[in-house]
Amino acid sequence: MFGDSVDIAHADVMTTLKTLSVNRKSGRARCGGLEARAREAPPHPPWQALRMTRTLCLAQETQADALLAADPLALLFGMLLDQQIPMEKAFKGPKVIADRMGGLDVHKIAETSEEEFVELASTPPAIHRFPGSMAKRLQTLARFLIEEYDGAVENVWTRGEPDGKDVLKRLKALPGFGDQKARIFLALLGKQLGVEPKGWRAAAGAYGEKGSRRSVADVVDAKSLGEVREFKKAAKAAAKQG
Repeated sequence: MFGDSVDIAHADVMTTLKTLSVNRKSGRARCGGLEARAREAPPHPPWQALRMTRTLCLAQETQADALLAADPLALLFGMLLDQQIPMEKAFKGPKVIADRMGGLDVHKIAETSEEEFVELASTPPAIHRFPGSMAKRLQTLARFLIEEYDGAVENVWTRGEPDGKDVLKRLKALPGFGDQKARIFLALLGKQLGVEPKGWRAAAGAYGEKGSRRSVADVVDAKSLGEVREFKKAAKAAAKQG
């Protein structure tokens, strides 16, 4: 299972990096220094198979994005960190933690003393604008995953063959995840990771719409990142006027 072994996680990242040396003629678009597979591909295989080939462009940095694609714990942590800081900074956080801990292991994170983990998260470059509070939230999430899902993050969306509403409910129950964050993460799973439980688009609401540029779920390269930022900027302006 993802996150169960530091060695496996690192091996997956290296394998992912090796598979990304492709050219534009194969129908792929550049992102973060990688050649990313076009997101207009046919229906995706399960994440277990995807982790060797799927490319994410959330951190906009090669190795950080490779970790996100290989390890669902990294992706979940990045989503939790994605508040009050630029998206790229948030999704680079898991790689920073992995580098400092010798890998990203849910049990090791949960068992580390709060003081030690806060120091690790706060050491420049810190993982967040508020590294102390976010470090505590990450540990709380890690412990919850162990208690409720045996430390296997993918169990959140696979255990018991849940539908979209079930997965949304489980995501909303995660520490640090509110309704909006849960819907965005559900949309991210469906749009980019091939996790497509029945009714996931409806459960994700507007974030599940095809062709939208509302959130991190729609970021597949630098261009779409800019479009998402413009959408958010316009939404904030409209809110102020209203």
